Amino acid sequence: MKYLHTMIRVRDLDATLRFFCEGLGLKETRRMENAAGKFTLVFLAADETPNAEVELTYNWGSEEDYGSARNFGHLAFRVENIYDTCARLQAMGYTINRPPRDGHMAFVRSPDLISVELLQDGHLPPQEPWASMPNTGVW
Repeated sequence: MKYLHTMIRVRDLDATLRFFCEGLGLKETRRMENAAGKFTLVFLAADETPNAEVELTYNWGSEEDYGSARNFGHLAFRVENIYDTCARLQAMGYTINRPPRDGHMAFVRSPDLISVELLQDGHLPPQEPWASMPNTGVW
């Protein structure tokens, strides 16, 4: 058996691509647009794990409510520097729901409310402003 990908439905493809590509550094590996089915599939992967993809499914013109996405647990990514990653996401306007107070773990949500866990490769010592920052919302 071989793991292939995780699919998430997205409301705004451009906003979601900005989050995952500019914010997290994933790369688009391939894209399929199906005019008859009125959907676009975009596959993303991290450089270090090109075969473990995230599939973004955008249904054209859909008004379907995907809810708060709490039925889906989370995606997890190991990052080189959790403080830099969180600072970049925060500067892009994303809320760090669970700051990396311990220098190891943080949570943020995508524009489609998908919870994303960030795990530091190793541990960094606690650092302000993160060490004193409270949790915000849910993740």
